[in-house]
Amino acid sequence: MDVYEAVTSRRAVRGFTGEPVPREVLERVLSAASRSPSGANLQPWHTYVLSGASLAELKRRTAARVAAGAIGDEREYEMYPPQLKSPYRERRISAAEQRYAALGIPREDKQARDRAVAANWDCFGAPVALFCYIDRAMGRAQWADTGMYLQTIMLLLRAEGLHSCPQMAWSVYRRTVAEVVSPPEELILFCGMAIGFADTAARYARIGRAPLTETLTFLDD
Repeated sequence: MDVYEAVTSRRAVRGFTGEPVPREVLERVLSAASRSPSGANLQPWHTYVLSGASLAELKRRTAARVAAGAIGDEREYEMYPPQLKSPYRERRISAAEQRYAALGIPREDKQARDRAVAANWDCFGAPVALFCYIDRAMGRAQWADTGMYLQTIMLLLRAEGLHSCPQMAWSVYRRTVAEVVSPPEELILFCGMAIGFADTAARYARIGRAPLTETLTFLDD
């Protein structure tokens, strides 16, 4: 698979088969991803990979919190600005509408939407979950470096025939994740990532992108 195919075929998969992912494949991907760029070679990320009993325990603990009505932990960073301006607000609304339409969930069916969100805590059936932390002493540039690292992982997974779903949603239950992975206090959970083989029967929407005229400017002769 060439780089262009990896980029264009990557998507946030929300339905996995559960087929095991070989440990050697994960090690190969994460070893290569360590070459991702980072300013001054800080490599500000620290990654935990869960599967088997450890992932099952995390799912069990999180499901118990959800069933008990826990709304989540206090936030350590904002996923999105509290007041998204145009055109970002419209893009977010459109993405949500496309996703729920593909799932056959009408706008007024809040329970069905809640169930769709709750699928995050099962990693959408994926057999592997990655949790990416960043040192809380780092600044904006290092958060950008961590994003490049995660993108590199996702593209390398495609090269291995695997799919993924980055999940900032896991930061909502960061304390439960910490109970399982025991990170040092100086680390902040940025996001999780479900990893596995895509369930081709799962319904999904291929979300479009803004036209280049909205996001790109060429300056030439």
